[in-house]
Amino acid sequence: MENTNSKNKSFIGGTLILGIAGLVIKIMGAAFRIPLGNIIGAEGMGYYQKAYPIYNLFLTLAIAGIPTAIARMVSERTAVNRPKAAYKVFRSSFYLLLGTGIVTSCLLMLSAKWLTGTYLNTPKAYYSMIAIAPALLFCPLMSAYRGFFQGRQNMKPTAISQVVEQLFRVAIGLGLAVVLLDRGVEYAAAGASFGATAGGVFGFIAIACIFVASKKAIQEEIRKSDEVAVPSTGRILKEILVIAIPITIGTAVLPIMNTIDMMVVEKRLLSIGYSAEVANSLYGELTGFAQPLINFPQVLTQAVSISMVPLVASAFKRSEIDFMRDNIKLGIRYAVIIAAPCAIGMSVLAKPILILLYPSQYESAVSAAPCLSILAISVIFLGLTHALTGILQGVGKQIIPVRNLAIGAVCKVLVTFTLTGIPALNVKGAAFGTLTAYAVAAILDFIGVIKYTGTKFDYKLTFVKPFISAFVMGACAFGVYKLAHGMLGNALSTVLAIGVGAIVYIVVALVIKTITPDEIEGMPKGKKIAKIVRKFTK
Repeated sequence: MENTNSKNKSFIGGTLILGIAGLVIKIMGAAFRIPLGNIIGAEGMGYYQKAYPIYNLFLTLAIAGIPTAIARMVSERTAVNRPKAAYKVFRSSFYLLLGTGIVTSCLLMLSAKWLTGTYLNTPKAYYSMIAIAPALLFCPLMSAYRGFFQGRQNMKPTAISQVVEQLFRVAIGLGLAVVLLDRGVEYAAAGASFGATAGGVFGFIAIACIFVASKKAIQEEIRKSDEVAVPSTGRILKEILVIAIPITIGTAVLPIMNTIDMMVVEKRLLSIGYSAEVANSLYGELTGFAQPLINFPQVLTQAVSISMVPLVASAFKRSEIDFMRDNIKLGIRYAVIIAAPCAIGMSVLAKPILILLYPSQYESAVSAAPCLSILAISVIFLGLTHALTGILQGVGKQIIPVRNLAIGAVCKVLVTFTLTGIPALNVKGAAFGTLTAYAVAAILDFIGVIKYTGTKFDYKLTFVKPFISAFVMGACAFGVYKLAHGMLGNALSTVLAIGVGAIVYIVVALVIKTITPDEIEGMPKGKKIAKIVRKFTK
């Protein structure tokens, strides 16, 4: 029992560590982009934005699903006391990622002039592209270390390296943008892009130092094991690719889906009588104002997913089926507990939130609010998809979530095409399409988890109680906003409503036992909090 409790604490603690690190990174990212826009202006941001999406595409090709494959394979081998084989997985994948990093970095450097001059028709973005290319060497190597530590269910190195990476990206990127501005805005944009390279270098150094500090203990584990034979490098690499390729395809589904969306939405808006300018503005409100906000809660639900993969893989490998199912139920509950209040809160406060964030774009913010209200609900399904994907990857069914997301993408195109063509809905039809895509994928993934793991869920505990807590929170937050708006204005009343909503959600969740004191005890430093909670919920 003690061992099981410690593993549960490891899962909860790992999720919290990654979640907190993710929030810190998001805040630092906002602290980077806002002043950067003021420093280099719209022209400079244009050069910066031209380089970054292409860099992300090359980074996806370089890393793909390999870190997840490493985490799962290391976890499986550690679970059956094969530390030498686990370490060889890391070494083999490290050299694989070194190779992909060198190739993609060189490719981006060599093709930068053509990409910026011919393909993008923005020659001055060349400097930004060159400045960011070396990051493609260090980020894959960093991901090898992250996958190895995640496989050992140690999330701290990943969190530390992520924060260090972002810290140096922000500091050096902004610093160089200021220093190079006198030479020209294109050089300032390149300085900002070089922040990603600097972040990659320092993030790599941070996690490499952690690895070196841990190496003695790892070698001691290997020495004490009675392991004799380990698989060949070729066999390990083949297994990595079998796991990683479907995950890579899965990550490509959403960008493809968004590209299709871009073509379908504007054409349908034109077909129902909107001018090209208005159609472009409506699409901009959907993708520029509403859509980015639903990505914020993903930080926390992705932390659940990352923690689930090694935990489920380890338990599955040891045939600890009951333990695996208990943690699957816990992981899904945590995803819902996180996603439900974010979804309901953003949905009921969509207009105030957008006006708060974009006060100088009042009309566009108001116009985008209905889209955000709809898209916010998809946060629930997106959170579930993350957790369910982690579970299916952990039990070796990584192709299932890829297939389900593809089905969701097809449904999205059909719904978007149909609803966007209805004048009363217009661009809101695309928001319903996105909601449909994630709902279909989440439901199919949930069916897959039940089928392949045999987990039986307590639907009242998993879904009903979190949603009761979230609906009460939403009603209170909306009521507080309405009451305070006349006296405090939009900004203060929105912040107050969010704060009150958060407190109400926690109180209701504790009162109706959405979260139990026993589960709170499993969190880092949770015993003291659980003791206080028990006094008020007897």
